[in-house]
Amino acid sequence: MLTPKQYELLKFIHQRVKERGIPPSYDEMKEALGLRSKSGIHRLITALEERGFIRRLPHRARAIEIIKLPETMGAGLGAARAPFTPDVIQGGLGRRPEDETPLNTGEPPRAVVVPVMGRIAAGVPISAIQDHTHDVMVPPEMLSSGDHFALEVRGDSMIEAGILDGDTVIIRRTNTAQNGDIVVALVDDEEATLKRFRRKGGSIALEAANPAYETRIFGPDRVKIQGRLVGLLRRY
Repeated sequence: MLTPKQYELLKFIHQRVKERGIPPSYDEMKEALGLRSKSGIHRLITALEERGFIRRLPHRARAIEIIKLPETMGAGLGAARAPFTPDVIQGGLGRRPEDETPLNTGEPPRAVVVPVMGRIAAGVPISAIQDHTHDVMVPPEMLSSGDHFALEVRGDSMIEAGILDGDTVIIRRTNTAQNGDIVVALVDDEEATLKRFRRKGGSIALEAANPAYETRIFGPDRVKIQGRLVGLLRRY
Protein backbone atom coordinates (compact mmCIF):
# COMPACT_ATOMS: atom_id res chain seq x y z
CA MET A 1 0.00 0.00 0.00
CA LEU A 2 1.43 3.36 -1.05
CA THR A 3 0.80 6.73 0.50
CA PRO A 4 -0.51 9.45 -1.87
CA LYS A 5 2.94 11.05 -2.09
CA GLN A 6 4.67 7.73 -2.76
CA TYR A 7 2.16 6.98 -5.50
CA GLU A 8 2.57 10.46 -6.98
CA LEU A 9 6.36 10.13 -7.08
CA LEU A 10 6.30 6.66 -8.63
CA LYS A 11 3.89 7.89 -11.29
CA PHE A 12 6.09 10.90 -12.04
CA ILE A 13 9.24 8.75 -12.38
CA HIS A 14 7.41 6.29 -14.63
CA GLN A 15 6.06 9.03 -16.89
CA ARG A 16 9.42 10.81 -17.16
CA VAL A 17 11.23 7.58 -18.10
CA LYS A 18 8.62 6.88 -20.78
CA GLU A 19 8.93 10.40 -22.20
CA ARG A 20 12.69 10.94 -22.01
CA GLY A 21 14.25 7.54 -21.52
CA ILE A 22 15.88 8.53 -18.22
CA PRO A 23 14.62 9.06 -14.65
CA PRO A 24 14.14 12.61 -13.37
CA SER A 25 16.69 14.31 -11.13
CA TYR A 26 15.99 14.79 -7.43
CA ASP A 27 15.45 18.50 -8.09
CA GLU A 28 12.84 17.67 -10.73
CA MET A 29 11.11 15.26 -8.34
CA LYS A 30 11.12 17.86 -5.57
CA GLU A 31 9.56 20.47 -7.86
CA ALA A 32 6.97 18.06 -9.28
CA LEU A 33 5.78 17.05 -5.81
CA GLY A 34 5.95 20.55 -4.36
CA LEU A 35 8.40 19.62 -1.61
CA ARG A 36 10.81 22.09 -0.05
CA SER A 37 13.83 19.85 0.30
CA LYS A 38 15.46 16.80 -1.26
CA SER A 39 15.32 14.97 2.08
CA GLY A 40 11.60 14.35 1.53
CA ILE A 41 12.37 12.85 -1.88
CA HIS A 42 15.06 10.63 -0.31
CA ARG A 43 12.50 9.30 2.19
CA LEU A 44 9.95 8.61 -0.54
CA ILE A 45 12.54 6.89 -2.75
CA THR A 46 13.63 4.72 0.19
CA ALA A 47 10.03 3.79 0.92
CA LEU A 48 9.39 2.83 -2.71
CA GLU A 49 12.56 0.75 -2.73
CA GLU A 50 11.62 -1.03 0.51
CA ARG A 51 8.20 -1.87 -0.95
CA GLY A 52 9.76 -3.38 -4.07
CA PHE A 53 8.54 -0.81 -6.60
CA ILE A 54 11.95 0.55 -7.59
CA ARG A 55 15.61 -0.36 -7.33
CA ARG A 56 18.52 2.06 -6.92
CA LEU A 57 21.94 1.24 -8.35
CA PRO A 58 24.78 2.47 -6.11
CA HIS A 59 27.32 5.05 -7.29
CA ARG A 60 25.37 5.88 -10.43
CA ALA A 61 23.61 9.17 -11.12
CA ARG A 62 19.82 8.94 -11.64
CA ALA A 63 20.10 5.14 -11.61
CA ILE A 64 16.52 4.26 -10.65
CA GLU A 65 14.88 1.20 -12.16
CA ILE A 66 11.13 0.71 -11.88
CA ILE A 67 10.46 -2.93 -11.00
CA LYS A 68 6.67 -2.89 -10.80
CA LEU A 69 3.69 -0.54 -10.77
CA PRO A 70 0.50 -0.61 -8.72
CA GLU A 71 -2.46 -2.16 -10.50
CA THR A 72 -4.15 1.23 -10.57
CA MET A 73 -1.24 2.60 -12.59
CA GLY A 74 -1.03 -0.24 -15.09
CA ALA A 75 0.53 -3.65 -15.50
CA GLY A 76 3.73 -4.38 -13.58
CA LEU A 77 6.92 -3.69 -15.46
CA GLY A 78 8.46 -6.98 -14.47
CA ALA A 79 5.92 -8.95 -16.49
CA ALA A 80 6.19 -6.63 -19.46
CA ARG A 81 9.98 -6.79 -19.49
CA ALA A 82 10.45 -10.52 -19.00
CA PRO A 83 10.74 -11.60 -22.68
CA PHE A 84 13.72 -9.31 -23.36
CA THR A 85 17.32 -10.14 -22.49
CA PRO A 86 18.58 -6.64 -21.52
CA ASP A 87 17.06 -4.72 -18.63
CA VAL A 88 15.21 -1.85 -20.22
CA ILE A 89 14.83 1.78 -19.27
CA GLN A 90 11.94 2.69 -21.53
CA GLY A 91 11.86 6.03 -23.27
CA GLY A 92 10.82 7.91 -26.36
CA LEU A 93 7.36 8.72 -27.55
CA GLY A 94 5.85 5.39 -26.55
CA ARG A 95 4.12 4.90 -29.88
CA ARG A 96 4.01 1.48 -31.50
CA PRO A 97 5.27 1.46 -35.11
CA GLU A 98 2.37 1.00 -37.52
CA ASP A 99 3.75 -2.23 -38.95
CA GLU A 100 4.04 -3.99 -35.58
CA THR A 101 1.63 -6.46 -34.00
CA PRO A 102 -1.76 -4.74 -33.46
CA LEU A 103 -2.84 -3.95 -29.94
CA ASN A 104 -5.49 -5.94 -28.07
CA THR A 105 -4.70 -9.24 -29.79
CA GLY A 106 -4.27 -11.08 -26.50
CA GLU A 107 -0.68 -11.93 -27.47
CA PRO A 108 2.48 -10.32 -26.08
CA PRO A 109 4.02 -7.70 -28.42
CA ARG A 110 6.88 -8.88 -30.56
CA ALA A 111 10.34 -7.47 -30.00
CA VAL A 112 11.73 -5.30 -32.79
CA VAL A 113 15.20 -5.94 -34.24
CA VAL A 114 17.30 -2.77 -34.16
CA PRO A 115 20.79 -2.68 -35.73
CA VAL A 116 23.75 -1.69 -33.56
CA MET A 117 25.96 0.67 -35.55
CA GLY A 118 29.11 0.51 -33.44
CA ARG A 119 30.09 2.79 -30.56
CA ILE A 120 29.33 6.39 -29.62
CA ALA A 121 31.44 8.60 -27.36
CA ALA A 122 29.98 10.01 -24.18
CA GLY A 123 33.29 11.64 -23.38
CA VAL A 124 36.21 12.33 -25.71
CA PRO A 125 34.85 12.04 -29.27
CA ILE A 126 35.68 8.94 -31.27
CA SER A 127 35.51 8.29 -35.00
CA ALA A 128 32.19 8.55 -36.81
CA ILE A 129 29.48 5.91 -36.50
CA GLN A 130 30.69 2.55 -37.72
CA ASP A 131 29.00 -0.06 -39.89
CA HIS A 132 26.35 -2.48 -38.64
CA THR A 133 27.99 -4.78 -36.05
CA HIS A 134 25.07 -6.76 -34.61
CA ASP A 135 21.41 -6.46 -33.60
CA VAL A 136 19.50 -5.96 -30.35
CA MET A 137 15.89 -6.82 -29.55
CA VAL A 138 13.88 -3.79 -28.43
CA PRO A 139 10.33 -3.61 -27.00
CA PRO A 140 8.09 -2.03 -29.65
CA GLU A 141 6.65 0.46 -27.17
CA MET A 142 10.11 2.04 -26.88
CA LEU A 143 10.04 3.06 -30.54
CA SER A 144 8.17 5.79 -32.36
CA SER A 145 7.55 5.86 -36.09
CA GLY A 146 10.56 6.10 -38.37
CA ASP A 147 13.97 4.42 -38.55
CA HIS A 148 15.97 3.54 -35.45
CA PHE A 149 19.48 2.34 -34.71
CA ALA A 150 21.46 1.54 -31.59
CA LEU A 151 24.93 2.53 -30.37
CA GLU A 152 27.13 1.28 -27.54
CA VAL A 153 28.13 4.08 -25.16
CA ARG A 154 31.77 4.64 -24.26
CA GLY A 155 32.65 7.27 -21.66
CA ASP A 156 31.08 9.02 -18.69
CA SER A 157 30.16 12.50 -19.91
CA MET A 158 26.40 11.80 -19.71
CA ILE A 159 26.23 10.10 -16.31
CA GLU A 160 24.03 12.78 -14.75
CA ALA A 161 21.50 12.09 -17.50
CA GLY A 162 21.49 8.44 -16.42
CA ILE A 163 23.59 7.25 -19.38
CA LEU A 164 26.54 5.10 -18.29
CA ASP A 165 29.60 3.62 -19.93
CA GLY A 166 28.55 0.30 -21.47
CA ASP A 167 24.89 1.21 -22.00
CA THR A 168 23.24 0.77 -25.39
CA VAL A 169 21.27 3.80 -26.55
CA ILE A 170 18.34 3.58 -28.96
CA ILE A 171 18.32 6.43 -31.47
CA ARG A 172 15.55 7.61 -33.78
CA ARG A 173 17.13 8.72 -37.03
CA THR A 174 16.53 12.45 -37.65
CA ASN A 175 18.54 15.46 -38.78
CA THR A 176 16.77 17.98 -36.54
CA ALA A 177 16.65 18.53 -32.78
CA GLN A 178 14.99 20.72 -30.18
CA ASN A 179 16.84 22.47 -27.37
CA GLY A 180 17.41 19.99 -24.56
CA ASP A 181 17.27 16.85 -26.73
CA ILE A 182 20.02 14.28 -26.25
CA VAL A 183 21.36 13.66 -29.74
CA VAL A 184 23.97 11.86 -31.76
CA ALA A 185 25.99 14.70 -33.27
CA LEU A 186 28.56 14.35 -36.04
CA VAL A 187 31.25 17.05 -35.76
CA ASP A 188 33.21 18.05 -38.86
CA ASP A 189 32.05 14.81 -40.53
CA GLU A 190 34.67 12.98 -38.45
CA GLU A 191 33.73 12.51 -34.80
CA ALA A 192 30.47 11.27 -33.34
CA THR A 193 29.39 12.14 -29.84
CA LEU A 194 26.32 11.79 -27.61
CA LYS A 195 25.44 15.13 -26.02
CA ARG A 196 22.56 17.44 -25.12
CA PHE A 197 21.74 19.84 -27.95
CA ARG A 198 21.39 23.60 -27.43
CA ARG A 199 21.11 26.30 -30.07
CA LYS A 200 22.64 29.57 -28.86
CA GLY A 201 22.22 32.37 -31.36
CA GLY A 202 24.12 31.38 -34.47
CA SER A 203 26.05 28.62 -32.72
CA ILE A 204 25.36 25.10 -31.53
CA ALA A 205 26.34 23.94 -28.05
CA LEU A 206 26.89 20.26 -27.26
CA GLU A 207 26.50 19.92 -23.50
CA ALA A 208 27.80 17.09 -21.33
CA ALA A 209 25.90 15.86 -18.28
CA ASN A 210 29.03 15.64 -16.16
CA PRO A 211 30.72 18.71 -14.63
CA ALA A 212 34.12 17.25 -15.51
CA TYR A 213 33.46 17.99 -19.19
CA GLU A 214 33.14 21.40 -20.80
CA THR A 215 30.35 22.43 -23.15
CA ARG A 216 31.62 22.51 -26.74
CA ILE A 217 30.49 25.34 -29.04
CA PHE A 218 30.47 25.01 -32.83
CA GLY A 219 29.30 26.90 -35.87
CA PRO A 220 26.10 25.39 -37.33
CA ASP A 221 27.93 24.18 -40.44
CA ARG A 222 30.21 21.95 -38.32
CA VAL A 223 27.51 19.89 -36.60
CA LYS A 224 25.15 17.41 -38.23
CA ILE A 225 22.43 15.76 -36.18
CA GLN A 226 22.27 12.02 -36.84
CA GLY A 227 19.47 11.09 -34.44
CA ARG A 228 17.70 11.68 -31.13
CA LEU A 229 17.77 9.49 -28.02
CA VAL A 230 14.48 7.62 -27.42
CA GLY A 231 15.55 4.79 -25.10
CA LEU A 232 18.30 2.90 -23.37
CA LEU A 233 19.21 -0.73 -22.70
CA ARG A 234 21.38 -1.83 -19.81
CA ARG A 235 22.78 -5.21 -18.83
CA TYR A 236 23.53 -6.09 -15.21
